[in-house]
Amino acid sequence: MRCPYCGSTNTQVKDSRPSEDHTTIRRRRVCSDCGGRFTTFERVQLRELTVVKRSGRRTPFDRDKLMRSVQIALRKRPVDPERIERMVSGIVRRLENMGENDIDSETIGRLVMEALKNLDDVAYVRFASVYKNFREAKDFEVLLDELAGGETPDDAPKKAQAAAED
Repeated sequence: MRCPYCGSTNTQVKDSRPSEDHTTIRRRRVCSDCGGRFTTFERVQLRELTVVKRSGRRTPFDRDKLMRSVQIALRKRPVDPERIERMVSGIVRRLENMGENDIDSETIGRLVMEALKNLDDVAYVRFASVYKNFREAKDFEVLLDELAGGETPDDAPKKAQAAAED
């Protein structure tokens, strides 16, 4: 492991312990050259995932990018960082368990939206506004109606037809 202070690869592990949810190992390290101390985290990676973008471009899956986008949606929200970590780990685990190496970006977005909906409504709306590319206030109204009533935008025409038949 490279020292973040001096760049040396001459580092030693001083302490290792599992995280509370046992999905990562926390390692305290010390650089033999400069004496700098730092922490690293080790995770199990079941497979190399590739994200297939809407444009068809392919990029390696980046857990940190997923975490950053979730944290942006949750900015200034009263959510415990440990819950955020568990949520992101759960999403990554679900992606790895799909059995495919290529994952559509839409699939990732849908999983994040499901998880945020269960975690924090405001973060869900923030993420959805970017993910679904909202253009006007009406887009927010539809999403908020869905949240309030528990129905999806696809349910509205069905309800209108059922009401007309009664």
